[in-house]
Amino acid sequence: MMKKINFLSFLFIGFSVFAQENITFQKPSPEILALADYERAPSVSMDSKKEFMLLSYRNTYKTLDDLSQEEMRLGGLRINPITNISSTVTYINNLKIRKVNEKNEIQVNGLPQNALITNISWSPNEKKIAFTNTTNKGVELWIIDVATATAKKITSDNLNANLGSPYSWMKDNETLLVKMLPKNRPALIDSKKDLPNGPIVSVSDGSKSQNRTYQDLLKNKTDEANFDALVTSELYKISISGDASFFKEAAIYAGESFSPDGNYLMLTTIEKPYSYIVPLSRFPQKTIVYDSNGNKIKQVNEVPLTEIMPKGFSSVRTGRRNMGWRADKAATLFFVEALDGGDQSKQIDFRDEVFLWEAPFTSNPTSLVKTKQRYAGMMWANDNIAIVADSWYDTRNTKAYLINPSDLSAAPRIIEDRNSQDIYSDPGNFEMKKNEFGRYTIAIENNKGYLMGSGYTKDGQFPFIDEFDFNTLKKKRLYTSNIKDKKEDLLSIEDFKKGEVLVMIQSKNEYPNYYFRNIKSKNKLTPITSFKNPFESIKNVHKEVIKYKRKDGVELSGTLYLPVGYDKTKKEKLPLLIWAYPAEYKDKNSAGQSDKNPNEFTFPSYGSFIYWVTKGYAVLDDAAFPIIGEGTTEPNDTFIPQLVANAEAAIDAVDNLGYINRKKVAIGGHSYGAFMTANLLTHSNLFACGIARSGAYNRTLTPFGFQSEQRNYWDVPEVYNTMSPFMNADKMKTPLLLTHGEADNNPGTFTLQTERYFQALKNLGAPVRMVILPKESHGYAAKDNILHLLWEQDQFLEKYLKN
Repeated sequence: MMKKINFLSFLFIGFSVFAQENITFQKPSPEILALADYERAPSVSMDSKKEFMLLSYRNTYKTLDDLSQEEMRLGGLRINPITNISSTVTYINNLKIRKVNEKNEIQVNGLPQNALITNISWSPNEKKIAFTNTTNKGVELWIIDVATATAKKITSDNLNANLGSPYSWMKDNETLLVKMLPKNRPALIDSKKDLPNGPIVSVSDGSKSQNRTYQDLLKNKTDEANFDALVTSELYKISISGDASFFKEAAIYAGESFSPDGNYLMLTTIEKPYSYIVPLSRFPQKTIVYDSNGNKIKQVNEVPLTEIMPKGFSSVRTGRRNMGWRADKAATLFFVEALDGGDQSKQIDFRDEVFLWEAPFTSNPTSLVKTKQRYAGMMWANDNIAIVADSWYDTRNTKAYLINPSDLSAAPRIIEDRNSQDIYSDPGNFEMKKNEFGRYTIAIENNKGYLMGSGYTKDGQFPFIDEFDFNTLKKKRLYTSNIKDKKEDLLSIEDFKKGEVLVMIQSKNEYPNYYFRNIKSKNKLTPITSFKNPFESIKNVHKEVIKYKRKDGVELSGTLYLPVGYDKTKKEKLPLLIWAYPAEYKDKNSAGQSDKNPNEFTFPSYGSFIYWVTKGYAVLDDAAFPIIGEGTTEPNDTFIPQLVANAEAAIDAVDNLGYINRKKVAIGGHSYGAFMTANLLTHSNLFACGIARSGAYNRTLTPFGFQSEQRNYWDVPEVYNTMSPFMNADKMKTPLLLTHGEADNNPGTFTLQTERYFQALKNLGAPVRMVILPKESHGYAAKDNILHLLWEQDQFLEKYLKN
């Protein structure tokens, strides 16, 4: 016994086993800090004609003060009750405008001091840009005149942004529909001081359901009252000059949508009763269409509380869903209804039916098309052309059909039928353009459409543009990107006749920038932006995509990084870091496909191990970890052996190249990748240590499904138990660094998961260190926390791997 204690003490010199450490925030080594502490390039938004661009600047990281603002967690929301906007929002602090064909950026004049900008939206005619600014008291609305690059405030800070953007542009380009705080808004109740007048009682009527473990739910009547107060708004019409007129009484407005012609407004409100087991997206809803003056035309939908859902990812609720305006018509709604009661287990010829309903809704909706699988989307073009898609999760099949909305007797024609995970067969997406209503519809020239695809193949990535004939359903290849040593993304077709295309080009050491390419003159490339590489210290690292096979023949891949100056002929044996995330598949073919491009810009972030290439490590980033279940077999039935086989194949592949010491390999991952890491350390001897961030380790605490698992715990208890590192904590003896955000908001990955797993490992004598990052959610945001995380990982790897 004394020998065991001495051994553990030796392992944890500098890492206390028996008590918490008194530690302040640390910064990583200079090599890592130089990469982590960088200035972020602006994001770019262009108008549809590509005449102007808006450049939005924000800080690289948030601050701990940003994460420490007042917060209430209600109905799945996280709200700042003082400013009335999501407490998780990321703010922009500066805006600039530039003419696309010029080089000079123009600073937007008149911006608010200490700006906290979000909810940016171009007006329908794209001559104005609206945005919200958050003060220390609330949210205010601002307007930018694009031509003069000047901004002005048009409301005080009394907007309600607790359910997202608090405004919508109206068709006239001069008016916005705005959600304002009610004049008689009740005061919030302090739940800590409010004494309950009875217990909390929940009941079941015996119906079965499959609800996952949601976070931030309502818990009691006090929460209900505060939820009501925070998300209730009044609607006003506000002109761009600031004139306001009352439009609609107080309600919980969860959706506002104008018809394409601007004559009708569809409003969706959240109704009671609320739920303590599902978030607000499944609360009762009512949808009413009004005319532009606010007069009620028709209630078009009513959805009850949806606590009961059939099992399966292809199951849906009953009633009308996916309701929206048809983009190519002035004022016609379309919606979908399940023909199988929403239950995927029922056997039926057609699963869903799509309906059309023309305003002012004096007649009944008319059937447009029925789908054999679950409805998966609709694209509109004109009276004679529309495309409807359906899909089925269990088979991963997806189909797209060409239909004629004006001729319901014409049978749908299949234009796509494939495995949704088969990226090599992806035909791409139809190019869209603005129509006379300002809505995006399929772009058609001479009865031909244009498909733009990512172009993944077994030989690499070659983005393409295809011409698609709607009469013959045949395709003609117009362009294939064969640019050498760079990655080209095709973004939009600007001129169909001239062949002008907006593209983004990058390389492993060249930051992504925008260009115009003429596909009819392939060498003609006009630069638009010139953002610099902020990571100069790693621009010359060796980077390649390696491909290898699992022992059962499944093709795998990963992006391998070697330090600058590494001599591949001498082959010094380096320690190896593997970063991965498991993915489920239904067939080996799609599981073996690669979407990795060695010419993608090398962008280190806390979400990978790339930083450590500066410290003398080899890094295999985004290593493929497929989990396959073919036929009636589910992927998770053999999760552990497949996981180990993936890891073994990755290590063998890099070892066979001669670059690594296979006794010095570490594995890491975030969320489901953390779950993967804990399982690999438990069920294999392949790794010297591991880093698991924000994971879930006890699957019995997510009993109604997790990740891509549709079955519940009582269906397959042996799968849940076998896959749970917590259940096998007594087998885990490899050094493990566990980290988690203190305020994780992701369904299933409660911070308690890491705390309980740590306690189990600690009490069973495993070498483990737990770091809880204050105020962080599932994704980490604050600079102090991220730099400290990198320090923790650096110290851990230097101790347990490199040395």
